[in-house]
Amino acid sequence: MDIVFILNSMLLGVGLAMDAFSVSLANGLGEPDMSRGKQCGIAGTFALFQGIMPMTGWVFVHTAVAHFKAFEPFIPWISLVLLLFIGGKMILDGILKKTEGGKTAGLTFGALMVQGIATSIDALSVGFTIAEYEFPGALLSSLIIAAVTFIICMGGLVIGRKFGTKLSDKAQIFGGIILIIIGAEIFIKGVFFG
Repeated sequence: MDIVFILNSMLLGVGLAMDAFSVSLANGLGEPDMSRGKQCGIAGTFALFQGIMPMTGWVFVHTAVAHFKAFEPFIPWISLVLLLFIGGKMILDGILKKTEGGKTAGLTFGALMVQGIATSIDALSVGFTIAEYEFPGALLSSLIIAAVTFIICMGGLVIGRKFGTKLSDKAQIFGGIILIIIGAEIFIKGVFFG
């Protein structure tokens, strides 16, 4: 493996992690008192999905390219629906929290899984980018992508928590709006410019 391979994998990781960074920011905004362990769990989940998806794409390329090509047009739609759902729920929870004066439980495991899938599903197509690599190279590239994603998402969570403390009760609503915008951006990019 050479420096160009590592650099390319890192750049792929940065590009792929931008949606996960934004969602991490929204999660931090929505839960400013989040523990360090939960932050690591969230960043780790995004990293796991961002590492698995390119490998899944690589496997598709080497086994069932025709099936993957048929699935590709649905990727933006799936991301849009998932992020609209989670973002809408965050907004609703934020409004209810405001009107009832209560405190929300924060990000649930199920919501985190949906976010992980929604933000990484476009990484399936990276399987085409790394298709020229043998299995060990594709695996290493995916691990680098996962590591970069972890670091970027931890940054997003820390920044979100800082601003979440300042925004207090508006933070969860703002985080939900961010998720909906990300879903719309993935959809528009995938449908009109993909």
